[in-house]
Amino acid sequence: MELYLKITYLNDFIFCPLSIYYHQLYGGLSERLYYDNCQLNGKAAHAAIDEHRYSTHKNILQGTDVFCNEYKLCGKIDIFDIENGILTERKKHIVRIYDGYIFQLYAQCLCLREMGYAVRTIRFYSSDDNKVYPVLLPEDDNVMFEKFKLTLRKMQTFDVGNFQPENKLKCKNCIYSDFCDRTLAV
Repeated sequence: MELYLKITYLNDFIFCPLSIYYHQLYGGLSERLYYDNCQLNGKAAHAAIDEHRYSTHKNILQGTDVFCNEYKLCGKIDIFDIENGILTERKKHIVRIYDGYIFQLYAQCLCLREMGYAVRTIRFYSSDDNKVYPVLLPEDDNVMFEKFKLTLRKMQTFDVGNFQPENKLKCKNCIYSDFCDRTLAV
């Protein structure tokens, strides 16, 4: 059986590969036990997309399941304007665009393309300040696209038993630090 990676795990993996494990372990529990206010606010801001009530326009895909055989990816997109080829990933508040954010957009773009859609523009939208942040398409940023593919390979071959965190700041900001047996945030 081939392993398909969830698109949402790309950013999590870069932050800390163990966060994926803990998310799966505690995923059935109330998010109030481990989510911080930032995560809860982001989830609330996403509700309209997740519940397919962001738009009633027939050319707008919202919260749609996508997959990509070539890169073994699956997940959901936020918003895709079929007519204009614009893929938008909504965030509650963007302070900085991390590689993991871009990788999630790349994954969504590649999935949509493999499914037959013409994606011409990819971007982030920050709802708190109503700002749009355009991102180069994967084929237009070879360095970032190669980093994306390297991250996928690392995820496919990750060995949880041998992982040791190295970044105290990440551990300090991790929502799972209270549960983690390897945290550096002591």
